[in-house]
Amino acid sequence: MKRNATAVWNGTIKEGKGHLTTQSSTLNQTQYSFNSRFEEGVGTNPEELLAAAHAGCFTMKLSAELSQAGFTPEELITKSVITLDPSAGKITKSELTLTAKVPGISEEEFQKYAKIAEEGCPVSAAFNFEITLNATLAN
Repeated sequence: MKRNATAVWNGTIKEGKGHLTTQSSTLNQTQYSFNSRFEEGVGTNPEELLAAAHAGCFTMKLSAELSQAGFTPEELITKSVITLDPSAGKITKSELTLTAKVPGISEEEFQKYAKIAEEGCPVSAAFNFEITLNATLAN
């Protein structure tokens, strides 16, 4: 399986601007800029997109693990916070925070499957920086 996205950039890093389009067209010439990345400008940025990818992938992987174990998740809510260290010029961390409603599961089982999902999610495997997980079972 292959998926794609296209970035277009015009101009200098600070005054320029660009847009992103994904294969599915969910992003369709969605703007991004220096301000949307390093300040609070309108538009998206690579770190926000990585956060969405990590949260989505981890949550689907956890649902698969729970389902295979015989549990039906009522709700899984995951937030990913991506940290970019501008002085180092690199992304240093993804912090996953999960709140889950999974009927009939023990805290121990829940934590086990959450850890399996964190380590087994393809996006986690692609990242070369620290990943943390704070998983809360809210039954």
